Amino acid sequence: MPFFVSPNAKSWIRVDPESDFPIQNLPLGIADLGDEAPTLVTRIGDFAVDVLGLCDEGFIDNEGLEDFAGIAEMGKQAIVDLRKSLYDILREGNPKLRDNSKLKKQLLLPASELTMILPMEVPAFVDFYSGINHASNVGKMFRPDMEPLLPNYRHLPVGYNGRASSLIPSEVPVLRPNGQTKAPDSELPTFGPTRELDFELELGFFLAEGNDFGEAVSVADAEEKIAGLVLVNDWSARDVQRWEYQPLGPFLAKSFATSVSPWLVSLDALEPFRVKGPAQEPAPLPHLQQKGPGHFDIILEVWLQTEKMTKPQRISHTNARELYWNFAQQLAHQTSNGTPTEPGDLYASGTISGPEEGSFGSMLELTWRGTHPIKMVETGEERRFIEDGDVVTLKGYCLGKGFRVGFGELVNPVAKP
Repeated sequence: MPFFVSPNAKSWIRVDPESDFPIQNLPLGIADLGDEAPTLVTRIGDFAVDVLGLCDEGFIDNEGLEDFAGIAEMGKQAIVDLRKSLYDILREGNPKLRDNSKLKKQLLLPASELTMILPMEVPAFVDFYSGINHASNVGKMFRPDMEPLLPNYRHLPVGYNGRASSLIPSEVPVLRPNGQTKAPDSELPTFGPTRELDFELELGFFLAEGNDFGEAVSVADAEEKIAGLVLVNDWSARDVQRWEYQPLGPFLAKSFATSVSPWLVSLDALEPFRVKGPAQEPAPLPHLQQKGPGHFDIILEVWLQTEKMTKPQRISHTNARELYWNFAQQLAHQTSNGTPTEPGDLYASGTISGPEEGSFGSMLELTWRGTHPIKMVETGEERRFIEDGDVVTLKGYCLGKGFRVGFGELVNPVAKP
């Protein structure tokens, strides 16, 4: 059974109204403690709460957590039950931990001092292409004499299998990849560093439960298998992609790095922000039809800071409701041929762009293939694509009345050679 926190609920821990982490959120994450084993934590305000420590001190029934092996091993209902227990401990009227100064000091950790790693170990990674505005823009750029969308786009969630081995957490530098590129006026390709490094603004969902070989997951049942959502930055080498992608699609241009935010936000926490997505015309085939709203009103932003800047500049502002295919439809399509999935599998949405300039989810679109560079107001610099030393930050949050539920930040610098 799901667990929803009242919009009026408060915690005895002070939480700034602008924080992404009120008591209505309570996401899960994994903190790397160095010499000790990584530990399970939740986030509220400026603090991370040691969940396994709460179990050791008897605040939470540790059934299923005594030999903690990762969030993916817990299962969906255990994740829901844990969030319910955390709410009870942290709610305003519960004095049990609130009035124990010694344990508060031990179990409430300053979030800014922790090193967060990926929320789950990932056996498989799939990247969809479900942002219809992004797909249309790319079609206009690369196939100007054709319809922007290929014929299959409105009938199924297009996707490809990515590289789980090159998923990286927030704060880890991205290395500019080498690859083959071919200039329009050259007879042969050359090999070297990409000149068109790009980000892609995406959301992703982790599975808490898989399906058996030969079993299809329906749209109606898909969300019961989803552990929660994260931010995803699908780094791309556009010049490499342009040369290599035909006829089988993305390969080396995408596999060098994909960033994932640290806090796993549950669908229960996002439930108050559920909305309808774009009208799907023609109607999907019956196995992909969604009954009721399947999207979420998640505000998404991209911020860019160059080495010369003292603070980042927002360069994109859009919303997850712009996705054409929602998460349940994506998982239903993935399993419709009977392919088995596993707990910890990560599925990215595809680039989320809005319909107008300033709401696009990649530099490719924001600068229209480099022809309209972005001006950095503080320094006067221009950016057509991402350069060495630049820092890209993704943000995502939902706005409630007097609170917000968000993902924090996904921050990655591009390494200098």
